[in-house]
Amino acid sequence: MTVRTCAAIAAVLVSAGCAASTTEEKPLPPVNAQAASMKAGFSTMDGLVQAAKKEGALTLIALPRDWVNYGEIIDAFADKYDIKVNQLEPGASSRRQIEAAAQLKPDAFDLTLEVAVANAQRFAPYKVQGWQDLPDHVKDRNGAWYAGYGGYMSLAYDSAKVKPPASFADLLKPGYTVSLPGDPRQTAAAFNGVMAASLQNGVPQVQRGVELFTKLKKEGRLAEPATANVVVDWDYLNAERAAEPDTSWKVTIPKDSPLGAYYVQAINKDAPHPAAARLWQEFLFSDEGQNLFLKGYARPARGEAMLMKGTLDTETAARLPAPPGPPVLLTIPQTDAAKKYVNKTWGR
Repeated sequence: MTVRTCAAIAAVLVSAGCAASTTEEKPLPPVNAQAASMKAGFSTMDGLVQAAKKEGALTLIALPRDWVNYGEIIDAFADKYDIKVNQLEPGASSRRQIEAAAQLKPDAFDLTLEVAVANAQRFAPYKVQGWQDLPDHVKDRNGAWYAGYGGYMSLAYDSAKVKPPASFADLLKPGYTVSLPGDPRQTAAAFNGVMAASLQNGVPQVQRGVELFTKLKKEGRLAEPATANVVVDWDYLNAERAAEPDTSWKVTIPKDSPLGAYYVQAINKDAPHPAAARLWQEFLFSDEGQNLFLKGYARPARGEAMLMKGTLDTETAARLPAPPGPPVLLTIPQTDAAKKYVNKTWGR
C-alpha cells in the first residue's frame, strides 16, 4: 500500500458517483419532481438534468463561499448545468435556516445533525445515487437527511512557539494560550471544542470540558485567535491555517479526543425548484462533488467507499491531519444533555 493511499485512509472520517451525462437536449420524459429517488422521479440522470434546466434556478442558504470550498462547488454546479444559483444569508446558522425557510424559500439546507433530526418533517425524502455508500448512522433511513461532509475537532498550534499538544489536558501546561471559536452556547464549533476536551475513554463528560476552559480563563490563557498559539477548531478550518505559505502552524487531532461530526444535507419539502434541489444533491454526492469538499479540507461522507473504488483524490486527502482512530460521534441525547449543562454553567 502506498504512503498516499495510507494517508487517504486516514483522511476518511467514517469508521466503517454520479457525474451528469450529456446535456444534449431530448424530449423531456414524464417527471415527478417530488420523487424520493432520481430513477423514480426522472427515469435517468438526463431526465433530472432537463427538469432542473426547465426550472432554471436553485436557491441556497447559509453557504459561505470560503466554507469547505462551497464557492468552487457552487460555481462548478452552475457552470456544469447552466443553472442560476441564488445564494441567501451565507452566514446563517442551522437554526436560522429553518426559521427563515417559510419566508426565504430555500431549495435545500446544510445543517448540523441535531437540527436536521429535530426538523425532519420539513424535508422532502430523497435518496441520491450514492446512497448505499453513506454510513447508516449518519443518514435518515427514509432519506429526509444525510451526511455530506464532516471533520474532527483539532488543535492548530504554532510550532515555532510551543510543542505539539498531545492532548487537551496538555493545554493546561505553562506556555499555551488557547483560542476557542466563539461562545459554546451559540456556536457549534465552540460547543464541540468543549465536548472534545470532555472525552474520557471515548465517553463525553461535559463537566470535564467546561472545567478545562474555566482553568484557562482564570489563568488568563483563553485568548483571541490573533494572540493565541493554539486554536481549537474543526480540522478542515485549522488545516487551511496550516496550509498558508511560510507558516509555522501545524495541526493535530489529540489521541484521546477523536471527536467527529457531520453536516447533513436536506431538501426543503416546499422547494420552489424541486428538480434543481435534487440535482444539487446528486452533484454534492457525486465523486466530483465529494472530492471538491475534500479540496476544502472537509472529509467527504462517501470517502471510504470512494477510496475502495479508486475515485477518491488521494493526493488531496493526504493533506489532512491523520486522526488517531475512528471518530466519536455524539448522540442526540448526549448533545442535548451537554448543551443544557453548558447553557447553565458557562456564564459563570
